[in-house]
Amino acid sequence: MLRAFQVHELAAPLLRHLAYGIEEKIDDVILGNVTGPGGNIGRLSALESGLPLSVPGLTLDRQCSAGLEAIRLASYLIQAGAGSCYIAGGVESTSTSAFEKRARFSPDSFGDPEMVEAADMVAKKYLITKEKQDEYALSSFERSWESAGRGFFEKEILPINEHHQDEVFFKKRNLSKIIERAKPHYPDGTVTAANSCGIQDGASAALVMEESFALHLGLKPVLRFVDSQVSGVHPFHPAAAPIPAIKSLLARNGLTIDDIDLFEINEAFAAKILACSQELCIPLEKINGSGGALTIGHPYGASGAILVTRLFYEVQRKNSVNYVLAAIGSGGGIGVAVLFETIN
Repeated sequence: MLRAFQVHELAAPLLRHLAYGIEEKIDDVILGNVTGPGGNIGRLSALESGLPLSVPGLTLDRQCSAGLEAIRLASYLIQAGAGSCYIAGGVESTSTSAFEKRARFSPDSFGDPEMVEAADMVAKKYLITKEKQDEYALSSFERSWESAGRGFFEKEILPINEHHQDEVFFKKRNLSKIIERAKPHYPDGTVTAANSCGIQDGASAALVMEESFALHLGLKPVLRFVDSQVSGVHPFHPAAAPIPAIKSLLARNGLTIDDIDLFEINEAFAAKILACSQELCIPLEKINGSGGALTIGHPYGASGAILVTRLFYEVQRKNSVNYVLAAIGSGGGIGVAVLFETIN
């Protein structure tokens, strides 16, 4: 439904919304983008949104981690004293991309498998069956639909023109049978279209500010950046990349899985979530409690920021939440994890 919008046209309404009333306070716009059309999408979107010409704009590409990396970078820029107020996130318009094929993730010396093939490799490595993946996929769809029915996503979604609701929230009849009957992409694989995310268009961003500056402006901070970690794994196993990132991040901060109340991990594939849950001993009820990309899709550069947006609203619906964590794996075998604490 967003196929008529160019990538900067998807981002611009979001930038206007987040900057409303504080336009002159924005130090920079940082946007992740993966599929083009090239150029500085951050600057182009800032200009399209009507932000002051003094707001420069930056575009970065860490593949599927780009939106989360943008928020991570903005947080470190504030810590370093480079600025006090950033809009950071990501945007993707796969519908209008000029590129027919994806970028190369790894050189010929490694091989460069498709993401579905790589997800199958992770499923095999961690002994994750199709049945387990299908079971998780069904639960994710049900969580998303229940949350949508309870109005949880109304504040998360910014209408664009006549579009007010994500088109993938409409329930499908006999979903369990549809998932069960879906055939693997590869003859000896377990990953199917039903236990994989959809490829969507979308934009997501957050207002990242120095805390005392936000309070001075009369804004109420919700999440406080604590720390982050980026890790690399074999390019064949990008779905497992969040595992070492989360391990290192928690160890450095003297925390355990039990200390984290909520996890948002991008559901590119059900196998990815199950691998992370299994290897890190994260109870599934702590991960993506309101559903994830299996339902709402995976607009590459925006997905990491969607995780943070979800956490922002989830902590406001719950009591006694202290620490939350967003993590994502991306092409080439890169995992990004960001730790936040809630501000009461």
